Amino acid sequence: MSQERRYSFEFFPTKTDAGHEKLMGVARQLASYNPDFFSCTYGAGGSTRDRTLNTVLQLESEVKVPAAPHLSCVGDSKADLRALLAEYQAAGIKRIVALRGDLPSGMGMASGELRYASDLVEFIRQETGDHFHLEVAAYPEMHPQARHFESDLANFAHKVKAGADSAITQYFFNADSYFYFVERAQKLGVDIPVVPGIMPITNYSKLARFSDACGAEIPRWIRKQLEAYADDTASIQAFGEEVITRMCEQLLQGGAPGLHFYTLNQAEPSLAIWNNLKLPR
Repeated sequence: MSQERRYSFEFFPTKTDAGHEKLMGVARQLASYNPDFFSCTYGAGGSTRDRTLNTVLQLESEVKVPAAPHLSCVGDSKADLRALLAEYQAAGIKRIVALRGDLPSGMGMASGELRYASDLVEFIRQETGDHFHLEVAAYPEMHPQARHFESDLANFAHKVKAGADSAITQYFFNADSYFYFVERAQKLGVDIPVVPGIMPITNYSKLARFSDACGAEIPRWIRKQLEAYADDTASIQAFGEEVITRMCEQLLQGGAPGLHFYTLNQAEPSLAIWNNLKLPR
């Protein structure tokens, strides 16, 4: 996994025009750091399809940074996916983050013609050949719905072999979990770059809620320190910046092929880490 390092930022599509304008401002600020690409999430069951599409097209055409839409298969027909892929191809989009996707509340597993991300990767390859660079998700601490670690690792390897070019991990706060996952994946024949997903720490209550939902473990020492700061936002942010910077140093020194920042549509927390690491611009 010694390919040239790459750095990227992730956004989510906003629900209001004002939020969208703010997002574009953040994107322009981050663009000055010359990231390799921006990615944009896709709501459960494709609920943000149009907003994701519009955001990606604007990032690509106006902000001038390659944009990678998330594309999930839950709740979508092959015809819908085919039409969306054609639209992205026509717009010159070159990268897609291919995911199973979250199930909207009340939606059963049977919804949609493709059940798993590996099915979606195969479908995109069948429809578009090698036009898209395909990113898939990796879970160093196991997907929250997986039965056990071994089956989750096997599913990841299957997804990669279906045609993925690289992977982005769920965020984590323990570098060892990342290195262990990559080592195990390599033993199963995975040879694509696995880029760590990085979540800046800015708000403890939100972070705890996110982490419980997605299966990301907050180490006890971090959790207890954040709890001790209570509503002291400045201390939470300073501590979070130090912790994540140190972890990123470990990851890069250990050979990680880049970093993917979950920005939550904010520039400063990710850029503080970027600047601390003295990453290239």
